[in-house]
Amino acid sequence: MVKIAVDAMGGDFAPLEIVKGAILASNEFPDIEITLVGKSDLLNNLLKKLSAGANISIKNASQLIGMDEAPVSAVREKKDASINISLELLKDKNVEAVVSAGNTGAFMASALFKLGRIKGIERPAIATVFPTGNSRVLLLDMGANVDNKPKHLQQFGQMGSLYAKYVMHVKKPRVAILNIGEEKEKGNELTQETWGLLSKTPNINFIGNVESKEILSGNVDVVVCDGFVGNLILKFSESVAYKIMDIFKKEISKSFIAKIGAFLMFPVFKELKKQIDYDEYGGAQLLGINGVCVKAHGRAKAKAIKNAIRVAYESIKGDIVGCIQKEESR
Repeated sequence: MVKIAVDAMGGDFAPLEIVKGAILASNEFPDIEITLVGKSDLLNNLLKKLSAGANISIKNASQLIGMDEAPVSAVREKKDASINISLELLKDKNVEAVVSAGNTGAFMASALFKLGRIKGIERPAIATVFPTGNSRVLLLDMGANVDNKPKHLQQFGQMGSLYAKYVMHVKKPRVAILNIGEEKEKGNELTQETWGLLSKTPNINFIGNVESKEILSGNVDVVVCDGFVGNLILKFSESVAYKIMDIFKKEISKSFIAKIGAFLMFPVFKELKKQIDYDEYGGAQLLGINGVCVKAHGRAKAKAIKNAIRVAYESIKGDIVGCIQKEESR
């Protein structure tokens, strides 16, 4: 059995949607044991109402860290917060992964305090999967570090390549730097120096620079950037996805003919929604942390939580932490 702890108190819709998502995951993956971490009385009542299976248990945590709290001080002051207790379970090897939709900074800070970085990794990175039609692309860093050195981006490329290979099952992942042009000389000092490092890095398939318009082209598997740029891309892409669906709904409601057309095109719209819906991709991996930690979106509902648990499950099966450890020990 694969054991995963889920921070049941983190996120805008906790704990109800977190519990629903855990139940969906337990039904879909019968070889997963889920430990919900949070206020036990509240969680027990929810599990009874929702008729949860036997492979879901509860670990009490009397405190929670709010989305607007200062991450480091909250982690230090709230020892019994659900994020802290979840990561303690991972530290003590009672579970193999942690999933949280809570405060991103607190999750990262607690993970660093309790688990530390993989030896040789200078900075952890938030790695997010984006759909590209018939495939997927991994972007990192999505906001863990706003200021980076070329060495950090080189390590992001190495970790991203391993994740794409062993978790996303891409045989020979194509790794690129996000830049304002494809030429080697383009970009700022950071991207130019990173190009030099990645071009000499063994065991990765470095293909050079890609522009932002090429991220979803299907011609690259791993895109490396600093956290400031990555977070801007993440937030903008989310807003575009929501806006597209909102435009469709408004235009369809304007006429009877449009409604008939929408009915006939329903399978197409359903597939479009699936491809651009963040909930389908679940969560972002905290790569470089010495343990499998998956961050779900703060607005995550049941489906997103279920898929975040799936990401954790796939990362355990792919032994992503072990793969990075082996690469860094060479």
